[in-house]
Amino acid sequence: MANPALVDPATIRATVAEAWIRAYPMLRNYRTLYAQALDDADPRHVGGFGVFRHHRRPSTPADTDVVTPNNDTPYSWAWLDLRAEPWVVSVPATDRYYVLPLHELDTVYAGFIGSRTTGPEAGDHLVAGPGWQGEPPPGVRGVIRTATRLVGIVGRTQPAGGTPAELAELSAVQQGYRLRPLHAYAGTPAPAPAPEPVWPVWREEVLGTVEFLTFLDFLLGFFPLHGEVALPPAETDLRGRLTDLGVDGRGEFEPAALPLAVRAEIERGIADGRARLARATGEPGTSAGLFGTRGEVGADFLGQAVGAGLGLYGLPAEEAWYGGWPVDSAGNRPPNASDRDYVIRFGPDDLPPARFFWSVTMYGLPDRLLTDNTLDRYSIGDRTPGLVRDPDGGLTLHVRHKRPADAGHSANWLPAPDGPFSVVARLYGPDRSVLDGRWRLPPLDPR
Repeated sequence: MANPALVDPATIRATVAEAWIRAYPMLRNYRTLYAQALDDADPRHVGGFGVFRHHRRPSTPADTDVVTPNNDTPYSWAWLDLRAEPWVVSVPATDRYYVLPLHELDTVYAGFIGSRTTGPEAGDHLVAGPGWQGEPPPGVRGVIRTATRLVGIVGRTQPAGGTPAELAELSAVQQGYRLRPLHAYAGTPAPAPAPEPVWPVWREEVLGTVEFLTFLDFLLGFFPLHGEVALPPAETDLRGRLTDLGVDGRGEFEPAALPLAVRAEIERGIADGRARLARATGEPGTSAGLFGTRGEVGADFLGQAVGAGLGLYGLPAEEAWYGGWPVDSAGNRPPNASDRDYVIRFGPDDLPPARFFWSVTMYGLPDRLLTDNTLDRYSIGDRTPGLVRDPDGGLTLHVRHKRPADAGHSANWLPAPDGPFSVVARLYGPDRSVLDGRWRLPPLDPR
C-alpha cells in the first residue's frame, strides 16, 4: 500500500499542485453532473443519466449552471454512464445550426455531432466508453470513442426567433434528439447493470481543501489510464506520483489518516496550484487552445483549467470562436461602465466573418453571469432586429449602463452593469481568417 509519509515533502507539494490543476476541470464538471444527474432535489436536475433536459429559450440572468453562458442557443443537457454498454445519440434532419458536443470527465471533447461536423442529415451515432469491444449495429452512422466512462452533452440549437410558432419549431428539433442504450437501439438483451457507486455529495468548499483528493480519487475510477483513446505521457506520470500518495482511482483515499506533516505539504501544494491558475487566467483575448479534443489540447492541463474557469464547456475555436476585451483601448482592466461609456465599431469590411452567425454578449464581473437590464437584452449580433448601420455600412455597438438618448445609438445598445464587466464575442463557424489571426476584434473604446 502507498505510504505518503515516505514521499519526499517537496515531491508531495509539487505533485499536489499539479494534481489540483489537473483536478480543477474534473471537479467543476462533477459539480454540474451532481446537480443535474444525481441530486433530484436540485432545480437543475435533468432526470438522471440518459435523458435530455431542453431549455426552450436562450439563457438569462436566472441561469447559473455555468459561467459565461451564451445567449444565442438554448441548451440541451444530458449525461451518459457508459460502464455497462454504449449509448446511441440520434438526431433529426435540420437546416438550422446545432451541435451536440460530448465532453469527458475532464471536459476534453470526445467528439461532435452537428451542423459543422456531421451535416444537416438525420443520423444515429454510437458513443462507446473505454473497454467496449463490440461491433456497431447496422444503421449507425458514426462511432465516438471516449476515454472516460461518464460523459456529458451540452447541446446548442439555433432558435429562429422568439414568437410562439418559432419556439415550437425549435422545440420540435430538440425533441428529435434521442438517447438510447445500445441494447434498446439494437433490440438485444440488456447487459447486467453497472454497480451503483456511492456518489460523493458535492460541496463548494471541496476545491480549497485536502478533500479535493478524495473526489479526484473517486473520479479517476471512471477514467482508466489504458483504453482505446491514447492519453499523453504526462497523464501517466502524474497518475504514478498520485498513486504514491494513495490516490489511485479506487475511491479509498482518506485524508483523516494522513500524518500532519503530509497534510501540511498537501495544503501548500493546493495553495501553489490555486496561485498558478490565478496567474494564468487573467481573461485571455481569445479562446484559441483552451477547448478541444484530446488530440488538440494534449497535456496542457493548465490551459484546460483556465478554460474551465473562464467558460466551462466552451467549444473549440473551429466550432465557435470566442474573443473578448479584457482591457479597453485606454488600458483600463477590466472595463468599467460605472464611470464611462464605450463603443465597439466594426468597419464595413470588418464585420465578424462567420458561417453560421455571430454575437457579442455582456457579463458582469466577477461572477461572469448575464446581468439584468431594462431591455432584457443580453447580447447583440447579426440576428438582432432593428440594428442601425453606420453611413458607410459599418456597425457601431454602444456599450454603457444607461440607455442612450439618441434613437440610433439606443437601437445598438448593449446594456452593461453599473460596474466592471466582460464582453465576449462568439463566431459560430468562424472563417479561416479568424482562426489564423488575419481578422481581429476592433477595440473597445471609452467615450
